[in-house]
Amino acid sequence: MIKTEPRRRYWLIELIACWEGRVTSTHLQQFFGLSRQQASKDINRYLQEQPGNLAYCASRKGHLPTPAFKPAFISDDVAEYLNWMTGQRAHAMPVEPGYRLEHAILASPPRNVAPKVICPLVHAMRQNHRLEVDYGAVSKPDRDGRIIVPIRFVNTGRRWHLRAWCEKAQGYRDFVLSRFHGEPGLEGLQQTPLPPDTAWDTQVSLILKPDPRLSAAQQEALAYDYDMVNGELHLPTRAALAQYLLNEMQVSVKMLDGNPAAQQLILANHEEMKEWLF
Repeated sequence: MIKTEPRRRYWLIELIACWEGRVTSTHLQQFFGLSRQQASKDINRYLQEQPGNLAYCASRKGHLPTPAFKPAFISDDVAEYLNWMTGQRAHAMPVEPGYRLEHAILASPPRNVAPKVICPLVHAMRQNHRLEVDYGAVSKPDRDGRIIVPIRFVNTGRRWHLRAWCEKAQGYRDFVLSRFHGEPGLEGLQQTPLPPDTAWDTQVSLILKPDPRLSAAQQEALAYDYDMVNGELHLPTRAALAQYLLNEMQVSVKMLDGNPAAQQLILANHEEMKEWLF
C-alpha cells in the first residue's frame, strides 16, 4: 500500500464530516485501504491537532462536526465535496508540491450552499426518502414549499443542480443547490415507484456547425478547433442536459448574435432538439 500523508486523510475526515454530518473510521478504511486500527489512529490524531472540531456521538457511532467546527484542510465550496463524491475530479485530493506543473485555473465564485442543505439531500438520496424543501427560483423568487424525492446531483459546467421528482409539479425538475433555503425536512420513505425520467433516459446528439455568416476561412478555423468531421460537431448527451450543454458551448437557439464572430457556432438540428430545450 502506498503511504499517504496524514493531511490527505485529514482532508477526507473534514470533507465527509462537514458535508455528510458524520465521519467514521470506515470512510478512511474504504478510501485509503487502511486497517481499522490505523483509521482510528488517524481520526484520533486529527482530534488532537484540531481540538473542538469533532465530537463522538455514541448513538450515531461516529464523529460529528461541533458548532465550533472550523475546517483547516477543506474549502467552504460544496463543489469540492461533490467533485470528490461523484468522481469527476480524480485529483481533488491535495497533490504533492513537487508533482505539480505551473498552471492557472479561472475560478468561478462559489455558490452559497450550506452543509445543512447537503446533509439531508445526501441522506434522502441514499435512503429513498422524501423531503420538504423551501426553494426560490429566479422565475419565482418569493419561494415556495414543495416535496421532492432527490435522485442525483448534476454538474452543468457552471454550477451544481439536484435532479429530483417534484410532487408539486408532478415531474422531474432540476434545482440549483444554492437556491435552497433553510434545512430540508424528512417526510418519510417514498411510498410508490417513481415514473420513468424520460428526459434523463433519452440519449440525443447535438449537431453544431460554424455560423454560416462567417467567411470560409473562419468556418475552417472553427472546424479545425473543434476537430469537426465534414464541418459538423456531434455531441452526444442526455436530453435533460442538452440545454445546459448548449449554454456551456455558448450556442444561442433563441436568437443569433448580431456579430457572427461572437456567435461562432449554431445548432444545426434545432427542430429535432426543440422538445428538449428550455
